[in-house]
Amino acid sequence: SKLTSLGQLEMTWRSRVHFHPLLVRVLYKSRLRYYGKPEKKLDMPYQAYFEVADSSGMMSMVLWNSLCPEWYNSMKVGTVLLLEQYAIKTSYPFKTQPTPGDSQMKRFATIEISLNVRDPPTKISIIPEEMVKPEWGLPEVKYRFITRSELDNLPNNHSCDVIGLVTFVGRAERARKREHGEDFWLYRWAHAIDGTSDQPFILELFATSQPDVFEHIHPMTYLVCTQMRVVRDLTENPSSTIYLTTSNESQIFITGWHKGQPYTKDTKVKNFIQWTKTQSEADRMKKTVIGGYYPFPRPPNNFLKY
Repeated sequence: SKLTSLGQLEMTWRSRVHFHPLLVRVLYKSRLRYYGKPEKKLDMPYQAYFEVADSSGMMSMVLWNSLCPEWYNSMKVGTVLLLEQYAIKTSYPFKTQPTPGDSQMKRFATIEISLNVRDPPTKISIIPEEMVKPEWGLPEVKYRFITRSELDNLPNNHSCDVIGLVTFVGRAERARKREHGEDFWLYRWAHAIDGTSDQPFILELFATSQPDVFEHIHPMTYLVCTQMRVVRDLTENPSSTIYLTTSNESQIFITGWHKGQPYTKDTKVKNFIQWTKTQSEADRMKKTVIGGYYPFPRPPNNFLKY
């Protein structure tokens, strides 16, 4: 059928009501957002953002309401979609933006694709990877993996991807979203090593929309975290409190979930796998820890400073 591109959409969307089908690849995926309120009578008040791309560039795509439980889990990073009967809206200006792995990629930020059950009822098709043709020119998913030895030189809020062997995982903890609110964020701390430094990655992992992964992080698993942000305490000793925290677009994968993921082709991931083959599992097991209270960043040594 006659296809359109994201670049053409941006130029012609104001003058059209119906749009030709789109063929795009999912590059980033946000966590699922629940926006229900007691006074609003919505059956399924859910929303999720995706960043999708074709040969012309990248654009946001929003999945609304009852389409979320139906499609959210099937739309993985790397999935190719054929979209028909979608709507185009002006972009919501305050949403978070992932950092693209390909810095050359053009971003269409003025509009976004809106997928709804009606007005118009969107038709979504997933194209299996083996049927994707090179002549479609769809971009590959690119990553920004770093090693632990590179982390100390990175600035605050830098975006990166990491892979490591889990040596510690803390219990799930809760933090209030707002001071007197009823809502909580759920998170846990983890340490992962990659053999490039004596220090581990210290990871603050908030529960993303992957409960099956979040609940099963345990020592000795290979952990991949994408779209992490560097947090460093710029006040006192910058190197002592550097850690990574999840962002709205972070995805987490553990042993058993890696097969078929686009990052398995990445050089740093392959290097890490080579390193793990040189390690003795029994020695590593002796140094792993699970659970317990993990105060981080650590309080000062003496009470006056505290």
